[in-house]
Amino acid sequence: MHPILATVLQRLGLGLLTLFLVSIIIFSAIEFLPGDFTEAVLGQSATEETVAAFRRELGLDQPAYVRYIDWIGSVAQGDLGQSFSGRASSGIDRSRSVAELIAPRLSNTLFLAGMTAIVAVPLALILGVTAALWRGGIYDRVVNAVTLSTISMPEFLVAYLLILFLATLNPIFPSLADVTSATPFWERVTKCALPCLTLTLVIVAHMMRMTRAAIINLLASPYIEMARLKGLKPSTVILRHALPNAWAPIANVVAFNLAYLVVGVVVVEVVFVYPGVGQLMVDAVTSRDIPVVQACALIFAGTYILLNLTADIVSIATNPRLLHPR
Repeated sequence: MHPILATVLQRLGLGLLTLFLVSIIIFSAIEFLPGDFTEAVLGQSATEETVAAFRRELGLDQPAYVRYIDWIGSVAQGDLGQSFSGRASSGIDRSRSVAELIAPRLSNTLFLAGMTAIVAVPLALILGVTAALWRGGIYDRVVNAVTLSTISMPEFLVAYLLILFLATLNPIFPSLADVTSATPFWERVTKCALPCLTLTLVIVAHMMRMTRAAIINLLASPYIEMARLKGLKPSTVILRHALPNAWAPIANVVAFNLAYLVVGVVVVEVVFVYPGVGQLMVDAVTSRDIPVVQACALIFAGTYILLNLTADIVSIATNPRLLHPR
């Protein structure tokens, strides 16, 4: 078997094992949440008999390990279960499937993450390459100072500052990203501008600094010195010789930040009232809608693991020692 294929299969196996272990952590963490859905719906005035009957109807009276096996078995078959919302102790079931609830929210989150990635990744690469090209100069210092300042501030502070300056004092963009499935594309882009800018300011510094560090590290390599001795331009040396060999560390940091865009958007979605998976998860935690919380957390974990696996595969594919084994 080719070394690259063997390594990729090994990484995939480790990813599935990691996802399984994370599912146990997710289920266990939710078990420690105070209260449950029955108490949230029935209130404190409900009798013990009513609470017990409702818990039995929802299956919450089963031991934790039984409920975990049922849940993970259903997930393995593609069934995320039924939401507790809409269930009532009267026996009337108006609940919706978890997949039906998450699908439009996941689409919104992926749209915001994709829009941010389109802006942030090229911007970070350009800033990183140019900062390495003119390292030690005024441009390099200004870029590092600005990006470090933005990454040092909490997300909610960046979001509120952007709302203050770009939506309140200077009404350029709307302050709320209240999009729906019927929202036209360009209107959706406009409403997502401030959440996108917030996420861009938060993640671009990390990608920029990693790109800069990788390029500077490669500039000390012998083959770069040889390219310079041939009289090549500094920009040609970086773009044609240094950058292609820096894809492995850059791909890792880009994948890490793309995973953050999908996993770490909860604060941004709450601030801008954006109907994404993060907002749905916060609402589900508040109402103790356990199936929705479990599904959202598992999707976040799976996305994070998948993007990190992608980064590993890119690193392997760009490694000449694996591409050309002896």
